[in-house]
Amino acid sequence: MKKINIETGVGIFLIIGFICLGYLSVSLGNVSLFGTDQYAVNARFANISGLKEGAPVEIAGVTVGKVSKIDLEDYEASVELLIAPDVKLQEDSIASIRTQGIIGDKYIKISPGGAEEFIEPGGEIFETESTIDLEELVGKYIFDKE
Repeated sequence: MKKINIETGVGIFLIIGFICLGYLSVSLGNVSLFGTDQYAVNARFANISGLKEGAPVEIAGVTVGKVSKIDLEDYEASVELLIAPDVKLQEDSIASIRTQGIIGDKYIKISPGGAEEFIEPGGEIFETESTIDLEELVGKYIFDKE
């Protein structure tokens, strides 16, 4: 009788542990199991060096979305952004790739525009600023200084 109670307790403990591990994996991995109410917006950049899927999208320092997909189209990087449904982007908004801190991760900063019209879900941000390639700048400074 006592052996069955111990085995049952251990089994319940293991099941609870696996459930907690699954919850942590899903929440820390930013995985959306049941879909999302965010809407997609595309942006094209000449250079996205260091930007990764899952990177945050910010407006005025507040996270309003994330990068969901990165593809190469016509020798440009096509980036799909998932934006929170309560955030409306004007048609003349500017998307720029920035770095958090000196050597931090890359993220996308959106500067809102002043237009009356908003970007529809599935629309595109046409004004973009690519990332600054620090190695290229240092190389130009060193080798052009003759």
